[in-house]
Amino acid sequence: MAVEYLSAGSPDGTVMGRSSTDKIGFFNATPSVRASGFTAPAGTAATNSTPYGYSQAQADAIVTWIRAVDAELKAKGLIA
Repeated sequence: MAVEYLSAGSPDGTVMGRSSTDKIGFFNATPSVRASGFTAPAGTAATNSTPYGYSQAQADAIVTWIRAVDAELKAKGLIA
C-alpha cells in the first residue's frame, strides 16, 4: 500500500483546519474542534515549602492542566 502525503509542496508549510471550528481527528478518532477554556499554569518558581517544591495551588493547577491536555490528545487520537 502506497503512502499518501498531505502536502501541496508549499514553502510555507501545510495547515490542517482553517479556523478553530474546523473539526480534526487522527487515527480514526472522531473529529472535534480545537480545545479551549484551559490554560497552562503560571510559570512561577518552585518553592521549598512542600515536599514537591510547589504550593498546593501550584500543584493542583499543574495536575488540572496535564489532565486537560491528556484528555484533548486522547480525543484527537494522538495518544491512546
